[in-house]
Amino acid sequence: MTQKTYKELRSARWFAPDDVRSFGHRSRVMQLGYGPEDWEGKPVIAIINTWSDIGTCHGHFKQRVEDVKRGVLQAGGFPLELPALSLSESLVKPTTMLYRNMLAMETEELLRSHPIDGAVLMGGCDKTTPGLVLGALSAGLPFIYMPAGPMLRGNVKGKVLGSGSDTWKYWDERRAGKINQAQWLEVEGGIARSHGHCMTMGTASTMTGIAEAIGLTLPGASSIPAVDSNHIRMATECGRRVVSMVWDDLTPAKMLSRASFENAITVAMAMGCSTNAIIHLVAMSRRAGEHCAVGLDDFDAASRRIPVIANIRPSGDTYLMEDFYYAGGMLAMMSVLKDHLKLEALTVTGKPLGENLVGAEVYNHDVIRPLDNPIYAEGALAVLRGNLAPDGCVIKPSACAPQYLNHTGPALVFDDYPAMKAAIDDENLDVTADHVMVLRNAGPQGGPGMPEWGMLPIPLKLVKQGVKDMVRISDARMSGTSYGACILHVAPEAYIGGPLALVKTGDLITVDVPGRRIHLEVSDEELAQRRAAWTPLPKRYERGYGWMAARHIQQADKGCDFDFLETSFGAPVGEPDIY
Repeated sequence: MTQKTYKELRSARWFAPDDVRSFGHRSRVMQLGYGPEDWEGKPVIAIINTWSDIGTCHGHFKQRVEDVKRGVLQAGGFPLELPALSLSESLVKPTTMLYRNMLAMETEELLRSHPIDGAVLMGGCDKTTPGLVLGALSAGLPFIYMPAGPMLRGNVKGKVLGSGSDTWKYWDERRAGKINQAQWLEVEGGIARSHGHCMTMGTASTMTGIAEAIGLTLPGASSIPAVDSNHIRMATECGRRVVSMVWDDLTPAKMLSRASFENAITVAMAMGCSTNAIIHLVAMSRRAGEHCAVGLDDFDAASRRIPVIANIRPSGDTYLMEDFYYAGGMLAMMSVLKDHLKLEALTVTGKPLGENLVGAEVYNHDVIRPLDNPIYAEGALAVLRGNLAPDGCVIKPSACAPQYLNHTGPALVFDDYPAMKAAIDDENLDVTADHVMVLRNAGPQGGPGMPEWGMLPIPLKLVKQGVKDMVRISDARMSGTSYGACILHVAPEAYIGGPLALVKTGDLITVDVPGRRIHLEVSDEELAQRRAAWTPLPKRYERGYGWMAARHIQQADKGCDFDFLETSFGAPVGEPDIY
């Protein structure tokens, strides 16, 4: 492979010429305390850091950025930290999904507008992985993704707790009066007890695992717990490796193919992935180029042939990501899947995926199951279509009660979250376990931003009867740590007039997961009459970022990217002028 020379680096356009503008660039960098020996003849590496005081999953990034810098310096690069939007899943409202594309835009423009030759992306919390990757793909520079790593297992009185998954379980017990305030506070203090993102197979672990399957991380990087000393060494190696990637000009365009994203789908299914994987992976593949694009049908086809072999909550019933790491982690799981993977797909190591898997071994066959002994025979997700969701909707069969995979029941419809929240705690609510709860106007535009409201709580009346699951349908998303018979991402959404807007309480809805079908048992004539009578809801935003998002965000089946950010929207953006 022919290596770049210093004069061919982007940063040399800023620093190398003998002119007044470059004098200004150099003198201002010297103002920071650097000298020519810091940048001359060296690639400039941006470290895009999503740390903040309120970024709960990234609390260790204040130190990790120094670990990355050490690696860049060791390899002869010039590291510069560029802070980016911190998206704390637990605390940002109405939802971090509203701001995923903002992070993507920021990342792209940070890389393009500065004298940057390559980048290390520091993320992990749910939307930070896709947000950073989307922006870096569009910028087109060599980059490597550094995952935050999962936190340690939760623990209360000797019981292992999983973030999110056990929250929903214990909250139902609290609602039913089975847990008192003191016990509830013990759960609060023990469920998230170290740096790192959720240690269940939620969206965070799903997306960092997907990044590794695509080839964007160092081998095995996505599995390392945040507080493990191996995580420090991995961060430093990210800094060393990206310098080599710059000299080798290993850009996303040269590295990624459709095979990269097909591998990600395969791995996602085997992981028992979050439903959010579909939205983010579809968006990422479309940013990588039309030749890389995958869609809902690709996920559904994979789900029919790839079993769930990662025995991790919420699809599994015992283990968490720490156990997954000790069992061999992502490399071990991919080695089990190697006959289903495109091993020729290139990775950030400069080597094909197959070479990265050499020597990988499973150390606990109950955590990472063999293909002939999965925890679920088909993949984690299924895509349903029908008159209620012409463009598709998603369910996670591996995490719901089996009796609801074929079900017909009467709809119980809520037009917004406050109405639903008020109703479910009414013990006189006319509801049974056979009902199909419907929450609408919570999609990409209606939410706004498609919040994680899709796991509708079981009505208190049923909780007290011991009901633990029922069919729920929404154009919203749900947390990847959630479980249950939740049908999500209904497209098109109700807020823009999708069929979900036409459902009335009492209408029968049929769900047939094996047949991949969802059907509202109402005649076409009746639906036409309802559509004629339907009136749009008021606009969510009259100004600002939300106003822009509402005009450009695409529906769930297209990944919820902004239309003007997709690769196919227009010609590639050139290098900035320097005058």
